[in-house]
Amino acid sequence: MTDLWTTLLRTVLMYFIVFAVMRLMGKREIGKLSVFDLVISIMIAEIAVFIIEDLNKSLLEGMVPLFVLVIIQITFAFIMLKSEKLRRWFDGKPSIMIKDGRLNRTEMKKQKYNLDDLMLQLRMKDIVDVKEVAFAILETNGSLSVVKKQDLNPAQSNNGYQGLPLSLILDGEIQQNNLRSIQQSEQWLQTELRAQGVKRIKDVFFCNIDEQGTLFIARQEDTF
Repeated sequence: MTDLWTTLLRTVLMYFIVFAVMRLMGKREIGKLSVFDLVISIMIAEIAVFIIEDLNKSLLEGMVPLFVLVIIQITFAFIMLKSEKLRRWFDGKPSIMIKDGRLNRTEMKKQKYNLDDLMLQLRMKDIVDVKEVAFAILETNGSLSVVKKQDLNPAQSNNGYQGLPLSLILDGEIQQNNLRSIQQSEQWLQTELRAQGVKRIKDVFFCNIDEQGTLFIARQEDTF
């Protein structure tokens, strides 16, 4: 009977502890998880189960690895905010599955993503014909983002660009790969920024080019 009450109390205690841990790690953890987040979440769940079931171990002994995981997650989440390379290494990068109505078989094979998976995701977005799709991107959390051809209006295109929305600046750093993919230079980007009253790249928190070629700029001072 004593063991039953101990298990009950440990279960209630671990519920509140894990709840507090997930809140501490941020809302990112309760959305669709990246591989890094998924590993951390699974390990936290396993440790919580061990703490509840193994009555021979003290709570403190079981809590140590739990809080080590929390420290790891928070530390790497902070570092990944500042480092694109580390973020790409842990989270990977989005994969283009469909471009201009054509399937990317190479990327589908690489991501182990079959046609049934793809068509299911498209139907869930009310798309029955692949030819309707301008871009379909498999995100790092496993969801599929879709841009329809009808949503692209070439008559409104600026800067000669029409395609997938891309980030050009993240936290004051130019995303060179994305800049090359739209066939533009740093000089072009700086000219566009100056036209909108921005003098330095480091003053930009976020800069994005949409499918019509329009730049969206959020300065460091505009954030809160």
